[in-house]
Amino acid sequence: MKLLKTVLAVSVMAFSAHLNTAVAQAKKEVPAYKILDLPRVDIKKFKKNKAGAYVIFDGTSMEGWRGYDKTVVPKKWVINEGAIKFDSGANVGKDEGGDLIFAHDFKNFELELEWKVAKGANSGIFFLAKEVEGQPIYISSPECQVLDNENHPDAKMGVDGNRKSTSLYDMIPAKPQNGKPYGEWNKVKIRVNNGKVEHFQNGVKVVEYTLWDKSWVDLLQKSKFSQEKWPLAFELLSHVGGESKSGLIGLQDHGNDVWFKNITVKVLK
Repeated sequence: MKLLKTVLAVSVMAFSAHLNTAVAQAKKEVPAYKILDLPRVDIKKFKKNKAGAYVIFDGTSMEGWRGYDKTVVPKKWVINEGAIKFDSGANVGKDEGGDLIFAHDFKNFELELEWKVAKGANSGIFFLAKEVEGQPIYISSPECQVLDNENHPDAKMGVDGNRKSTSLYDMIPAKPQNGKPYGEWNKVKIRVNNGKVEHFQNGVKVVEYTLWDKSWVDLLQKSKFSQEKWPLAFELLSHVGGESKSGLIGLQDHGNDVWFKNITVKVLK
């Protein structure tokens, strides 16, 4: 009997050790990272519209905007017909691209804008982003997808259409999917209020989720940003917005022509 108990005890200890090793391997080590402290703008210097929202792009000036992890506006981002355009064909150096951010940290807000894309184009809208040295903006920020749903292959990837326009990229599909074809303007609103986030596309609420709780972590674990697949992204996105729960608004350079206009932000209490 004593021998049996000893064998069982040894077996339990061996199983426990194996389990602990497996858990440790699953929880991959998070690489070191550095969040940059680059110049910010005073939002109060910008005019408000009749709805009380700050106009952060008025169709004529790039004031307040700069490249992600940069101090200037990359030359591939231009003003074209009253819109901010990423010009993929601009005859400038490779380092004149990259994502574009508005240099103010927002916490609770309503972001509204219009976008259109060229045929087969892909882009995105980011919020609560941090500037992480040497890393892409989406490593720390949720992404509201901008896409030509009919002609870009990403529309058929992911799960249940969660990479189509105005979806929470790779996590929650926009439903109903009422995106307009390439060359036409889509209206988008993103509301962030004490962790509750809503995406609206062309006047209809199509996505809703809550940051920082178990449901958010579960979404990350089922996505390309999981702890197993991308430990640093999982760490940053699990705590999106950092201690202040605030961050930057960004527009993505995905190498395709895309336009954004009528960009406003209403600050919520």
